[in-house]
Amino acid sequence: MPASPAPSTRRLALLLGGLAMFGPFSIDTIFPAFPQIGAQLGADKLAMQQTISVYLLAYAAMSVVHGPLSDALGRRWVILAGLAVFTLASAGCALATSLPQLLAFRALQGLSAGVGLIVGRAVIRDVLHGHDAQRLMSQVSMIFGIAPAVAPVLGGWLLGWHRWPSIFWFLAAFALALIAMVWRALPETHPPAARLPLHPATLLRGYWSIARNPRFLRLSMAAALNFGALFLYIASAPAFVLDLLHLGERQFGWFFIPMISGMMLGAFVSGRAAGRIDGAKLANIGFACCGTAMALNLGYGLLVEMPSIPWAVLPMSLYAFGIALAFPIITLAILDMYPRQRGGASSLQAFVGLLANALIAGMLSPLLSGSGLHLALGAAAFALGGWLFWWWEARVSPRPPRMPDEPAALEPSAL
Repeated sequence: MPASPAPSTRRLALLLGGLAMFGPFSIDTIFPAFPQIGAQLGADKLAMQQTISVYLLAYAAMSVVHGPLSDALGRRWVILAGLAVFTLASAGCALATSLPQLLAFRALQGLSAGVGLIVGRAVIRDVLHGHDAQRLMSQVSMIFGIAPAVAPVLGGWLLGWHRWPSIFWFLAAFALALIAMVWRALPETHPPAARLPLHPATLLRGYWSIARNPRFLRLSMAAALNFGALFLYIASAPAFVLDLLHLGERQFGWFFIPMISGMMLGAFVSGRAAGRIDGAKLANIGFACCGTAMALNLGYGLLVEMPSIPWAVLPMSLYAFGIALAFPIITLAILDMYPRQRGGASSLQAFVGLLANALIAGMLSPLLSGSGLHLALGAAAFALGGWLFWWWEARVSPRPPRMPDEPAALEPSAL
């Protein structure tokens, strides 16, 4: 049976952007509630940080399954099932009366939250190719970028209206709304004739084939480490905003809005540049912006003992702009390496990034978030690492990552 007709690009961008948003919403909305949750459940700052790392570890573990499930069963039903589980997990978080209960339901949230972002990437490549895929990926990134800016502000407002469980009830309601939207507006984009059988041995062989491809590893590490610099600040937002910038629980927007504005502007520029600027050149411009931002951020950290707004947040806005230029190019290059395993390739790329994010949230953020200079040094190290992997790929690959004009696939390289 053939796939249903694809929805319009604009409607698909809105829908996939909304699906990608509920993952970041799960992280960022609870930041303003950390003090209140910790006081009620008897958890210190380090214990509260584990609500992020547990979520991300579960997200990373399940990310290797979402894509292959959608390759075998179809995109639509996998997304609907994930949203249903996320709804129940959010309700469980709202009803939790102890930290272990909260951590258990946060893990369940993480197990289900990846369907929107991971399977959504595969949907884009199912229906569009070349520059059109880059434009749609950029549009989704613009919508997705709203979430980290809006989420902590919304969390602060919800705390002003009610106590912290209201945040998780909001997440449950948001997931229910997405279920209704997917049911009504998202057709199946991966027809049965194109599906792969879901056999564990075949799945493991497929993952092993992808994971041992040096080109996949170089591109995935470039994306993961480049984003890791920004995520270090996102994971450290409670300490950065409340302790270092000395702002209130309703003032997280001072950090997130400039940062996400840079990301949305970069996504807009990336979409406009599709077909006009070579993909590799656009990604190089993105990495140059990231390097400039890190130099400014590190210089500010060395010169100023006590960070303050707006100077402490402006470099990360430029950094987010650079990420938005480079990330769609890298992601689509990875997906085009495996035309019959796009879900699996998307899952494995997400796993690499999420594992890095979990380590950042659980280990590095608690160590570095007590000092603005330490955060700047850590972010600079991640940015340098991401650029080095990108530079390595440009040096050894016979053809750099680009946006193909036709849906021809890039076969796995033997490099």
